[in-house]
Amino acid sequence: MRTELREQGVERYAPGLEEQAAALAAGRTTSVAAVTAALDRIDASQPTLNAFRIVRRAAALAEAAEADRRRACGERLPLLGVPIAVKDDVDITGEPTAFGCPGDFPAKTADSEVVRRLRAAGAVLVGKTNSPELGQWPFTGGGAFGHTRNPWSRDRTPGGSSGGSAAAVAAGLVAAAIGSDGAGSVRIPAAWTHLVGIKPQRGRISTWPEAESFHGITVNGPLARTVADAALLFDVVAGNHDGDLHKPAPVTVRDAVGRDPGRLRIALSLRIPFTATPTALHPEIRAAVGRTAHTLRRLGHDVVVDDPEYGILLGLNFLPRSLAGIEVWLDRLPDRTLVDPRTRANGRTGRLLSGWPLRAARAAEPRMRRRIGAIFDDVDVVLAPTTATPPPRVDAMDGIGGVATDKVITAACPYTWPWNVLGWPSVNVPAGFTTGGLPIGVQLMGHDNSEPLLVSLAAQLETVDRWHDHRPDRWW
Repeated sequence: MRTELREQGVERYAPGLEEQAAALAAGRTTSVAAVTAALDRIDASQPTLNAFRIVRRAAALAEAAEADRRRACGERLPLLGVPIAVKDDVDITGEPTAFGCPGDFPAKTADSEVVRRLRAAGAVLVGKTNSPELGQWPFTGGGAFGHTRNPWSRDRTPGGSSGGSAAAVAAGLVAAAIGSDGAGSVRIPAAWTHLVGIKPQRGRISTWPEAESFHGITVNGPLARTVADAALLFDVVAGNHDGDLHKPAPVTVRDAVGRDPGRLRIALSLRIPFTATPTALHPEIRAAVGRTAHTLRRLGHDVVVDDPEYGILLGLNFLPRSLAGIEVWLDRLPDRTLVDPRTRANGRTGRLLSGWPLRAARAAEPRMRRRIGAIFDDVDVVLAPTTATPPPRVDAMDGIGGVATDKVITAACPYTWPWNVLGWPSVNVPAGFTTGGLPIGVQLMGHDNSEPLLVSLAAQLETVDRWHDHRPDRWW
């Protein structure tokens, strides 16, 4: 198939999001051509990379033809005719939403708000990407679809739970995709696939038809190869539905790309937030964070060593919200007996925690925000690892029990979840590679309404590190 693609002249990698939008607007290509190329790349990769749960070939080509017609009539929209992928936890009219689970799911009769906004911007939805069951794990695999693999190494996971979206973008199947982040599920796969991943502030991008997702810890966010592409997608989908529980004041971030963030005071934090099992920072990850700190100093910023005051109770705030959210989703499945036993066990625990423990967790959040947010009295941004290790083997969670699974997860990914409890923005940026060629990411973490500042700083780093110049060797 790869030879066939070359002979047909199909581009091996998707052009960037801004590049595609500009080419379409200028008439240098058509949406039918761009979408056909994306679908052909997806089809060629699917037997090995396995990034997609649903590929919408017929529907996407019809949408592309309509986009070309609209453009010919003079219509102009930010993403008119551009192929985009979304994670399979958001609804597309006429498609099922399985969220990584096995079973026979009915087709949805309405779009999620994030999908509605993509359509309003003119985007063509080429498919829905793989997620582990109910987004629980930083690995993308399961009995419903097998393993999604990392474009940088077929033996490694792309991370999760937005691993399908990350793999699709890193492999160049599409220029950008939507993921969701409930404990790092945008930032972790971005780190492990050499992408920019934005976890926005709670409520910035609607989760409707959920008024809030997983009791406020989960948000939607973009994945792309460049800051500018991620920022463009962010601005397209940002905004609220009337039914959203959280409605922060609007911000835009595309205009922050290329804007001088000014001289910032940045806290370098390597401290691992509380976990119930032993964890350690991999030396190559530590070195990568140090290199990023050095780059920031060369850019004129003041970098100091300091840690947020996480406290040991923060995890007790996260677990009721996460596990009670799993039980909510299990109640929607056509047959919960088909899911992984670990998923059912998490649901049972979630049912136990969904009463007063959940209410206590929500009530404690303001105090935690004040305590942890005190660091922003002295600094503007926190720089931290995104993960503690490089991407594990794709099968590292296969055939093990719940306790062993928790140990694997916390050993690899202890850094991202606190910002989900707090609801604040964070951006993963690429930070080089291990000696074995595996991607490393670091996160820039901010306080309320700091997405423009984080994007401005990330774009400044990108001008020096030029991570978008690196692509994986194509094996899929």
